Amino acid sequence: MLPALPAIPPVSPKIRLAYVLRHFQLAFPAAPTHLIGYAGNQLPVAVAEGAGQFFELRQPYPPAPNYRDYQGRSIPFFFDAAPEQPLLELLPNNRVLIHADIIAAAFYLLSGWQEFFSDERDQHGRFPYSASVQHRYGFVAVPVVNYYFDVLKTAVEHVSGQVLVPRRWATEAPFAAFITHDIDNLRSAWKAPAKAALQRRDWLGFGRQIWQHVTKPDAWNNLELVHKTVASYGAKSTFFFLPEHRSAANGTPNADYAVEKAWSRIAPAIGDAEVGLHGSIGRATHGGNLKREEHRLQRCTGHDVKGSRFHYLSWEPRMTPILLDSLLFRYDTTLGFAEHFGFRNSYCLPFHLFDFEQGRPYRFLEIPLNVMDATLYHPHYLRLAPGEILPALQPMFEEIERFGGVCTVLWHNENFDPANEHNGPQQFHAIMQYLRGRQVAFVNGLDICEMVS
Repeated sequence: MLPALPAIPPVSPKIRLAYVLRHFQLAFPAAPTHLIGYAGNQLPVAVAEGAGQFFELRQPYPPAPNYRDYQGRSIPFFFDAAPEQPLLELLPNNRVLIHADIIAAAFYLLSGWQEFFSDERDQHGRFPYSASVQHRYGFVAVPVVNYYFDVLKTAVEHVSGQVLVPRRWATEAPFAAFITHDIDNLRSAWKAPAKAALQRRDWLGFGRQIWQHVTKPDAWNNLELVHKTVASYGAKSTFFFLPEHRSAANGTPNADYAVEKAWSRIAPAIGDAEVGLHGSIGRATHGGNLKREEHRLQRCTGHDVKGSRFHYLSWEPRMTPILLDSLLFRYDTTLGFAEHFGFRNSYCLPFHLFDFEQGRPYRFLEIPLNVMDATLYHPHYLRLAPGEILPALQPMFEEIERFGGVCTVLWHNENFDPANEHNGPQQFHAIMQYLRGRQVAFVNGLDICEMVS
């Protein structure tokens, strides 16, 4: 059942401005944010206020954006009350007026406003891509907020004479990559081919699958292979483990393994890789169960678990961030659309969601999820041919590199199985070769937290 909207205080222009400028300074650490304000405050960089009463009415969707040409791209600008005016207007006394309300637009997208105030949810209780402004206006693979920040950067540089340098990652790399694996299954590679053989009445093939299951390690019990494959690129793996092996009450499967029993074999396979919590079905809305899973995973692994991603990308915007914040997780990396690669909050850097009840940013860091293997070939999602995957993703990668962001990749261990020719090891290698070729910094979740704090 969808939680009721809580009573929340008004989100004033002052609050929106402070939230957005905090993130602008995270993107450009030396940015003199005191130069920026709404028109009427007589600051050197003035933004025209264009949101009107939108944030008082608490509707999920604003009026349609206007599209402006900026840096060679057609970029949607929400709350653009004067589209006939130039985006940037130079004023006397070394001042700049930005005619589109990029503060309100950045707040709308970054804060998670559309999800919080929308009642749209899919069969898994998730805010669906089809209900998003990214889908409605066709900009899911464009980090629009980063373009808004580039407008602010241009204006600040003009009035201050100071060149703003974007955040840099380890070894001064132009952008970072966060390679992650959700471990849902370790024992079930045999099931689909056995079922297919049974349906064909191929009794010999069915028997062969059963025999292999009984006598040989499962093809998905491959975490050492996963770890070594990623390490061969000079990269780090982060493994998210599911503590619950029983199916959810609605029949949705959790893990096919019991992590406590399997850990003695898992630990040597993954070495010193980072371990995160893959919250089971229902945990995104139940703090007590989430806390028990966190403690359970920490107890059996010996790892201090500080990062999370929820199974099935479960996320209830009116509850989940509160749980993560109260349990003091340092980061989460759930927020990507299952249906399409890209930017769920239209931003390619880690950020803090907005706590609408408290009127402030949450403490935990959200590291956006950009591409999941299942998205690329799932029958309900994109169904890309193997050769289409990297060309489809490359423009998104280029956007992340352009703005010095983090590229978060989710590749399940089962898709390292050579039998998968659709979104399997060959496609993963192509992505990793591309990223390594761009001199990316390979990082894990805690690296990101340390660099951004």
